[in-house]
Amino acid sequence: MKTQVCIIGGGPSGLMLSQLLHLKGIDNVVLEKHSREYVLSRIRAGVLEHGFAKLMREAQCGERMDREGEIHEGFFIAHQGELKRVDLHRFSGGNSVVVYGQTELTRDLYDARDRMKGVVIHNAEDVQPHDLTQPHPFVTYRQGGEVVRVDCDFVIGADGFHGVSRKSIPKTVLREYEKVYPFGWLGVLSRTKPVSPELIYAKHERGFALCSLRSQVLSRYYIQVPLTDTVEDWSDEAFWEELKRRLPDEVSARMVTGPSIEKSIAPLRSFVAEPMRYGNLFLAGDAAHIVPPTGARGLNSAGSDIYYLYHALVRHYKQGDSQGLEEYSSKALARVWKAQRFSWWMTTLLHTFPANSDYDNKLRDVDMAYLFSSEAAQRSLAENYVGLPF
Repeated sequence: MKTQVCIIGGGPSGLMLSQLLHLKGIDNVVLEKHSREYVLSRIRAGVLEHGFAKLMREAQCGERMDREGEIHEGFFIAHQGELKRVDLHRFSGGNSVVVYGQTELTRDLYDARDRMKGVVIHNAEDVQPHDLTQPHPFVTYRQGGEVVRVDCDFVIGADGFHGVSRKSIPKTVLREYEKVYPFGWLGVLSRTKPVSPELIYAKHERGFALCSLRSQVLSRYYIQVPLTDTVEDWSDEAFWEELKRRLPDEVSARMVTGPSIEKSIAPLRSFVAEPMRYGNLFLAGDAAHIVPPTGARGLNSAGSDIYYLYHALVRHYKQGDSQGLEEYSSKALARVWKAQRFSWWMTTLLHTFPANSDYDNKLRDVDMAYLFSSEAAQRSLAENYVGLPF
């Protein structure tokens, strides 16, 4: 098989790049190790910055997002029994975010690839890039008893944190930065009316909590738990009881509870790999960086990678100009590290850290008080939350 761009990973990052390139007449193939059903069964966050939403529209995949997505012009922070609103629209120059489930977004991208007869190969086992520093790299994979070779110009590694792409970069070249947080998020998805039309981030002495939503009939809630906890430790009743404890009384009183559709615990970590290019291999999304979900930067950071890669590849193929490809790693990492800083700050501000001293905790309280006493502080939060310019 021959193609111009071989994309490893059939999640939202890989599918979006595939769709955008196809629209520009650039041939590509997507290799995904799992089935489509498995990919669509993964429950992920769904707060899209305005730049990501624009990219979905450019990929001709934004119709359902615009119809069913919830436009949010602000969110709430709960602290010491009070709700205070961050006005995103006011403090970011008129921007907002779209709440739209990542599963639905991925389904839209799959549907678009099907309509355009895009090549997405599922259940591709033992995927391995080769000759990445040579002018003509190739990728092999196994399907059934057959080994298939894909010859290409460029390999895009969009195969997540545990994928093969980053591991293909020599350890002498790759530098990794990581911070592991001493807690996780227990998340529950329930078919209940959301407790608030906008997200509520709650800072509480018992631990962080988040009230989110997927639609007007589908709610997503989280509480901070120790890493030693398991899903089996938490019945639905225990979850709802603890969640209510961490929210202001006015919120707890109107909360509608119900059976969990999905329940899981996600550990929190910050991670960055540098560089994001090795020869003709380009990393994107979770293959290169992970953030805690606190500031909703994960999928959005992947979106900025795809934006840079898409424009660089179009420039290369249509104008014969490879400057965008040469600058990709440095440009993408500059934005990635800003997202890392913002996610770290939000996580530090809102969570309870077991090892914190009284001094540390006092500073967090002062940071919160300063946030709502300063328009400049709220402006900084808002412009990061809706998404910095690409």
